[in-house]
Amino acid sequence: MKIYLSILLLAIAILFNITLINPSLADETSTGSEIFQANCASCHRGGANILIEQKTLEKPALSKYLENYDTDPIKAIINQIQNGKNAMPAFKNKLSDQDILDIAAYVFQKAETGW
Repeated sequence: MKIYLSILLLAIAILFNITLINPSLADETSTGSEIFQANCASCHRGGANILIEQKTLEKPALSKYLENYDTDPIKAIINQIQNGKNAMPAFKNKLSDQDILDIAAYVFQKAETGW
């Protein structure tokens, strides 16, 4: 568990550092961005939600719709990706734990910066 948290914190730190140095570089170099584009963007392009309009990936919506987002946002996003909910499919059997972590860090970073 400690290794998982260390990797998570490192991924978040890297994403924020890249974003601070050159915001356009963050999207181009982010593994999470690539995995998101391949698996999530068809429903969540630009942080939107084509199926349920109000359930976007913007910070206020995530805070409202994801359990424990305000206390542990990465864990809440990981849980949603792994297990899905309602119209969203579960990805725990489709994506690796690292892929899910990368997407969660990417979504968190994009939500924090307003997509």
